Amino acid sequence: MSQRLKLIGAVLLLCASSNIHAGSVDNLADELVRLRGEVEELQSQLDLAKEDHRNRMQALSSQYADLGMEDRRQSVNLEKMQQTLLKFEQSKESMTANADNLPPIIIEVISQLYSYVESSIPFKKEERLAVLTKLRSDIDSQLIDPKRAANRLWAFVEDEVRLSKENGIYRQTIELNGEKMLADIAKLGTVLLYFQTNDRQVGMAKKTPAGDWQFVVVEDTQSKEQIAILFDSLKKQIRQGYFELPNPLGS
Repeated sequence: MSQRLKLIGAVLLLCASSNIHAGSVDNLADELVRLRGEVEELQSQLDLAKEDHRNRMQALSSQYADLGMEDRRQSVNLEKMQQTLLKFEQSKESMTANADNLPPIIIEVISQLYSYVESSIPFKKEERLAVLTKLRSDIDSQLIDPKRAANRLWAFVEDEVRLSKENGIYRQTIELNGEKMLADIAKLGTVLLYFQTNDRQVGMAKKTPAGDWQFVVVEDTQSKEQIAILFDSLKKQIRQGYFELPNPLGS
């Protein structure tokens, strides 16, 4: 009888051990399924991050190309203005002998500079054009002698060259949605122009397909933050460095 009880006990212990083992295997299988799901989710997130990074790099590459083209265009304009300075330097040296021939040269250069200012970024454009208009009027009315006219035009060209090299914050009137208003302007050379208005509108001067410029408001949070960082940096006299900015030159 005792042997039979011992046998029955051993069988019960074996069954209990088998059930415990089966339960552990089931738990392990569930844990593996859970971990596999987490790995797949992480892989999916990684794939999305890679795709986002690839798209971001493509966008930055496109902006870099646009800015490169605009920078080269401005470099050509700068070189032309420097050549204009050289022409005036040579003209001034022979001013006494050729004073009668100087006004036509000045008028020609005024016309070229007027076209340049009209096509450049809309930074204080009315004031810059007014200087050329007044000079042309004074020449036509013979209110200014050739030497003084050459000196004034020389100073204008030097100012334009300086503008192409300066970054900073300025205050000017802009036209936004058909309405004129005062705004703070962040100017980066003569390539990029961003603005902030008193009523918290933020945007940039954007080049149209026709080659003109117009002020447009940006609506997305990222672009607003980028422009805000630029203004904050310029106010702190941080005029060089790496900035991500909305691109006004692309389509």
